[in-house]
Amino acid sequence: MDPQLREVGQLFGRFKAALVRNDFDTCSNLLSQLKVLLTKFPSLPPSFQHTTNAVEELTIARDVYEHAVVLSVKTEDQEAFERDFFQLKPYYTDTCGILPPSPQEYPILGLNLLRLLVQNRIAEFHTELELLPPGALENPCIKHAVELEQSFMEGAYNRVLIARRTVPHETYVYFMDLLAKTVRDEIAGCSEKAYDFLSINDAKKILMFSSDQELFEYINQERPEWEIKDGSVIFQRAKESQPCKEIPSLQLINQTLSYARELERIV
Repeated sequence: MDPQLREVGQLFGRFKAALVRNDFDTCSNLLSQLKVLLTKFPSLPPSFQHTTNAVEELTIARDVYEHAVVLSVKTEDQEAFERDFFQLKPYYTDTCGILPPSPQEYPILGLNLLRLLVQNRIAEFHTELELLPPGALENPCIKHAVELEQSFMEGAYNRVLIARRTVPHETYVYFMDLLAKTVRDEIAGCSEKAYDFLSINDAKKILMFSSDQELFEYINQERPEWEIKDGSVIFQRAKESQPCKEIPSLQLINQTLSYARELERIV
């Protein structure tokens, strides 16, 4: 075996072992070393030189970047996820005639769609979706992300929260938890505008918490302006703390009359 390939293989083995035992500091150090070593492979993007070791080099590089994406999810580092995903993407789009498909391709592509949804980057979500082959939409990981986006856009927040229980891949849990928080914050904002108060049971049902304790923890951490009193969650204080915006009614009337006079002159 080529000495450089052997060195990368040995280092990558240590990286995978550290990832299994959740030794993330060791993983990060080894990943940095691996990325430097990979730059010495001439067959990798963007050059894609046809060398005798091209298949082996591309295969191990793809594997390294797939594990880098998984590491970024485990360390909850969205910036690292985006950086590693875009380093990985050419191995999915530009090596179709060289490498067999990776079993991790659709789980990672679906994970990226979920990240874009969590970050409310809907235009990019649809762009990435359109770049996928037609058959990809039948894959459970891609289908999961598409259905989530549809539920989110329709305001069917209960379906979004329920989907947390049926993730197609274990790596999806991190982004699903972030999405669930976004949804709950949206529901909470609507609730405090629609009601002066709700019973604890009703508030728990609306926010889809399974216990009073979960509701109380959420209020304590995210909505300290809410008040729990006499078996109810009181929103009035939240409303009072919001600045009141005055509508300049007289100015609007004068502007409207002015527009009407100008329109009469034109006609």
